[in-house]
Amino acid sequence: MNLHLSGLGTAVPPGVLEQSDAAELSPAFCAADARQARSLRRLYARSGVETRNTVVLRADQGVLKERVPFYPVASGPDDRGPTTGERMAWYEAEAPPLAELAARRALKDASTPVEAITHLVTVSCTGFFSPGIDAVLIDALGLQRTVHRTHVGFMGCHGALNGLRVAASQAREAEARVLLCAVELCSLHFAYGWNSEMVVANTLFADGAAAVVGTPAQNGETPGWCVQAQGTFLMPMSADAMSWRIGDHGFRMTLSAEVPMLIRTNLGGWLESWLQDQGLRMEDVGSWAVHPGGPRILGAVQDALALENGHLDVSREVLRSHGNMSSPTVLFILERLRKAGAALPCVALAFGPGLVVEAMLVA
Repeated sequence: MNLHLSGLGTAVPPGVLEQSDAAELSPAFCAADARQARSLRRLYARSGVETRNTVVLRADQGVLKERVPFYPVASGPDDRGPTTGERMAWYEAEAPPLAELAARRALKDASTPVEAITHLVTVSCTGFFSPGIDAVLIDALGLQRTVHRTHVGFMGCHGALNGLRVAASQAREAEARVLLCAVELCSLHFAYGWNSEMVVANTLFADGAAAVVGTPAQNGETPGWCVQAQGTFLMPMSADAMSWRIGDHGFRMTLSAEVPMLIRTNLGGWLESWLQDQGLRMEDVGSWAVHPGGPRILGAVQDALALENGHLDVSREVLRSHGNMSSPTVLFILERLRKAGAALPCVALAFGPGLVVEAMLVA
């Protein structure tokens, strides 16, 4: 049986950070001199992001530096900000309510009573605690205490697609009702100091949550928006292109300038072959849900697949209004495409450390 995406829900924290404000504030944390400050402002201007939501922005008005108490201005060149333990304490407090909000919206969208959920899949790469978000959601939502739980952790921006692969395998029984929830608080890993790769991450990443209610499509049914197939490809010679590791002052990202080149070189040939295995050609795809890792990554995908400009409009719109929220982001895009009645089949793509591309065919 295929997994029917019968409900989708998304949520972001109330704190809205204008990218122009972030650009003015960032030199106090990351720049050692005027040249670095100018470089930072250019990076923020070219990010493709206009606004982001974050759990660390507390007040609605006032001096921006005073509205972000979690991140005091760097006291010197060796100041690296809050410890990983302090960041994880915020994650444990802030991630569950955001996940709960997205889950409630997905359940409402699917018209599924909470007691019907048989399986729970959670996804996150920006924090850890145990008992985890899955256990918290059982109590917060009132799920059955016998619900089957699986957590997909630390897989990066494509984690939601990995989670949907798990959900699809769980929905092979007619009675299965799967709730998937991806939540990320990327802003808790803002990096102090000057590092050419991490300052790029500072310009892009944000907080958000998205949830899916998945149900098995019965034999003979064609309700639309069903997961038909999934694929994955680990690009050769790419282990150093992107990484996500635990440091003493937050999780540390490396993001090589070679990532767009690797996508241009590897994506087209593999995806064309994978689509052929599904009986499709590239021109048969009606819509695209491409994770917006950044404007250069979207440009590389467009070049590699020879897509028309309009095919990635929703991806760019989500990047512009919410930034890169890591794993939930592709679900934000799918939600908008589904509400707009986008043409099917739809191909979802997301990238993560490896360098890996994950693909999902929805029809």
